[in-house]
Amino acid sequence: MVIKVFVATSSGSTAIKKKQQEVVGFLEANKIDFQQMDIAGDEDNRKWMRENVPGEKKPQNGIPLPPQIFNEERYCGDFESFFSAKEENIIYSFLGLAPPPGTKETEKSDAKEEKSDAVEEKSEATEEKSEATEEKSEDTEEKSEATEEKSEAVEETETHTEDKADEGAPEEAQSDQAPSEDQQENKEEHAVTGEEEEKQEEGEGNEEVEEQEES
Repeated sequence: MVIKVFVATSSGSTAIKKKQQEVVGFLEANKIDFQQMDIAGDEDNRKWMRENVPGEKKPQNGIPLPPQIFNEERYCGDFESFFSAKEENIIYSFLGLAPPPGTKETEKSDAKEEKSDAVEEKSEATEEKSEATEEKSEDTEEKSEATEEKSEAVEETETHTEDKADEGAPEEAQSDQAPSEDQQENKEEHAVTGEEEEKQEEGEGNEEVEEQEES
């Protein structure tokens, strides 16, 4: 990639010359390779520059003034954009070049990457925490369901026990009301024995009466 700086070497404007010298001097001081493209003595350079400067960067008359900076065919900016990038220590980004090690822009880029990594780590930690919360919630739901099932089982057991007790109560009542066969037989035996004793007593009484009459 080659940086191209379009200048007018024979410009009569002092302001334009000063801006051109500042751009060229900075690139030379920082050992940034570039090509100086003169639009004053080369009509092709003039035409190419005017055609490739974006419309929003052109003045009202439609003719952009030098210096104009390109990276190959990609437009970088005019002098004002160059000056702002230099003040913010992002000149290499402005030119579309990788900053060399040890420059402020590299340190700034590294700090930005570290911040980005920290944000990613924080995001991952947040996701892990969220997943752990979801797992805990699922465990709580499962525990709640198990408790409900256990409660239902207890209720079924109690209901079954009550039903069984209700079934047993009439049987016991019936058992209490109806005498057993043994009790019935004993009762009948006692009745027979009582009748025999009464008859025997009546016989003994008749015998005594007869004895008294005879005497």
